[in-house]
Amino acid sequence: MMPSWPDARRAFYAGLAALLLTNAVPGQAEPIRRKLCEGFDCSPLALGDALTPSALAQQGSTPTEGANPSPPAGDNPDSERVLEEEAREGDSEALAKQAQNPIASLVSFPIQWNSTPGTQWAPGALDPSARANRTLNVWNVQPVVPFPLNDNLTLISRTIVPVIHRPLAGETDVIGIGDINPTLFLVPRAKGNLMVGLGPTLVIPSATDVELSGQRWSAGPAAVAVYTKGPWVGGVLVNNVWSFAGQGGRDVNAMLIQPFLNHNLPGGWYLISSPILTADWTAANGKGWTVPVGGGIGRVFVLGTQPLNASLQAFWNVAKPTVLGDELLGDVTIRLQIQALFPTGG
Repeated sequence: MMPSWPDARRAFYAGLAALLLTNAVPGQAEPIRRKLCEGFDCSPLALGDALTPSALAQQGSTPTEGANPSPPAGDNPDSERVLEEEAREGDSEALAKQAQNPIASLVSFPIQWNSTPGTQWAPGALDPSARANRTLNVWNVQPVVPFPLNDNLTLISRTIVPVIHRPLAGETDVIGIGDINPTLFLVPRAKGNLMVGLGPTLVIPSATDVELSGQRWSAGPAAVAVYTKGPWVGGVLVNNVWSFAGQGGRDVNAMLIQPFLNHNLPGGWYLISSPILTADWTAANGKGWTVPVGGGIGRVFVLGTQPLNASLQAFWNVAKPTVLGDELLGDVTIRLQIQALFPTGG
């Protein structure tokens, strides 16, 4: 049975009196509290416990009872569900922002599929029969693992293991692992909305087929900056590598730029644009640029107990590298990514 308003008021004043008299009249606070609480349960209740949906349900009232009477929680089961759904949406948005940040303290395992139809397997100078009617597929497995070094620094390991399906002459294709690209970022603890990371990147000539490899060891600096404000997460990742060892292939001097912009929506949904621009500085007449433009949509959700992040984007390749006078890459690239998330709680 709910206590009457006079009993509740009496209990409130009992607690207040005991608190005020604790220092003013040593030894008298407890006797006074017992006297005022005769016939009423004045046991303490933590404020955090009092405001939880389960506590409100047990009390049979909302915090606003008295001014605006509400039906007991037992008669209004939707109230707790609404609070839980709002909490889940807040968690989804926070997790989405972490997933969109390449240097967040979040263990993740993304698998990214890039498909470019309308690709030509070779320049016409090498094979006059080559046509822009093949599809290039690249699956990037990209585990990201943070290693906290101390209270102020975190080391982020990001490794790209490409699995490539490349068309060759006639109806021949080659499928295998390409050159592995590990990167390390040293990230200071952010005190505002901006995070930055700096470190080295390395390209290992580890491909399972010579057709999928640059055949040279390459390395260089990498940097990333991320700005988060409200529903927005944006930034840019940049690196440049130069070859320094290896047999075969040709000298490497290549840059990668990946700007990214995300706008988070309710329910874990978000809008995304994260094109990958590349430049081959060894190409003649500046014809080594790949510049895609586009974007798409994504969502963070839970499958069973596993948080996942999925996104789908489409890009128009407005600039493509030229090889012996031909642009081999197709006009459109589709990117689908599934990312398993493992929050560290840090």
